[in-house]
Amino acid sequence: MAQSTFSRGTLTSTIQVKNKPAKLLSYLGATRPSRNARPLIGVLEGTGIGTQVIGSALQVLDSIGQVTGIDFEVRRGALIGEDALTHFGQWLPEEVVGFCSEIFRLGGAVLSGPGGGRYVYDLRRRFDLFSKFVPIQPLPELAGAAKIVPSHLQGVDILLVRDNVGGVYQGEERERITARGRVAEHSFSYSEWEVQRIVEVAARSAADRRGGLHVIVKDGGIPGMSALWREVGAVAARKHGVQASFMNIDLMAYELIQNASRFDVIVAPNLFGDILADIAGVLVSSRGVTFSGNFNAEGHGVFQTNHGSAHDLAGTDTANPAGQILSLAMLLRESFGLPQAAAIIEAALAEVWRQGFRTADLAEPGCQILGTSAITERFVQQILRQPEVKPSHETCAAAG
Repeated sequence: MAQSTFSRGTLTSTIQVKNKPAKLLSYLGATRPSRNARPLIGVLEGTGIGTQVIGSALQVLDSIGQVTGIDFEVRRGALIGEDALTHFGQWLPEEVVGFCSEIFRLGGAVLSGPGGGRYVYDLRRRFDLFSKFVPIQPLPELAGAAKIVPSHLQGVDILLVRDNVGGVYQGEERERITARGRVAEHSFSYSEWEVQRIVEVAARSAADRRGGLHVIVKDGGIPGMSALWREVGAVAARKHGVQASFMNIDLMAYELIQNASRFDVIVAPNLFGDILADIAGVLVSSRGVTFSGNFNAEGHGVFQTNHGSAHDLAGTDTANPAGQILSLAMLLRESFGLPQAAAIIEAALAEVWRQGFRTADLAEPGCQILGTSAITERFVQQILRQPEVKPSHETCAAAG
């Protein structure tokens, strides 16, 4: 199918780049940890489609190195998740813990593929990656692929701030036998300190953005915990001069689809944030383009997609690599202070989509469906069309 049948305007051979500054570490109150002359990226490949989408992201990284002249250092870690459990009996082997510790010690960041099972929860707890940032901003190039009327998505720009190390996912479970059979038990908690530090991050974010903060609770179901989040949220909002609103998770799930443009910053407990991040995949047209960054108080980050291992797609050359590639762009911007490199990646993806090339999850009438390898090659070639761009003195300083 000729790409001209899909074109929305005149195609260009170069990318129009809009730099966005790094922001997330300032919301944490942290400084950028990288001080290396060569930006160091630790790679954890993951399971299922992890091999494919991480491979795509590394091809994109190589092309960015060519057009910017930045010499990236890439180190590969060991097995994680389901593969690690099979071989080592652990979702997060100590070898991987040591690998990540070394990457962080040297001022690097980690790019992680999907691992499955307890891997991400154990990783977050081990390194206290308490704050997860999920940007939710529908792209006009993908509006036709959305299941929502495009006009309804105009103006949607949300930052979801999710706690990672408390609540249900980090609770304790056990099983006991009773006269009525097995009983599965699970206990979890939130301390005031845990809630304070994540809500503080969200309130700083809202103060820097449009001043709106929604704190997610469930008053009837977990009244004590919800009261704690309400009280701490109100204090943080007053401190940072933002407007705090409180919404139950079930209503928020509805409103996020029905009235997404009304929201600015959303802060949520672990389980609730996970649910909302998946719902947000509908707003951006596919879970395949969702991504996030996970940080501790020192600013060390692990960047990932918001989708799983998708074993049904593994080895089929049909997985969408965009979420993993966009997580790489987020890594370059936030951990290394390379907004121009990140913007080139983002603009290249948008241009390829605008030209009508898609993976199957982003299909719409008139587009051409490509596999993982073919669309990655399109992204790479679009980046390489960019004239060589040398980073500014400020960017080099930030990166080194």
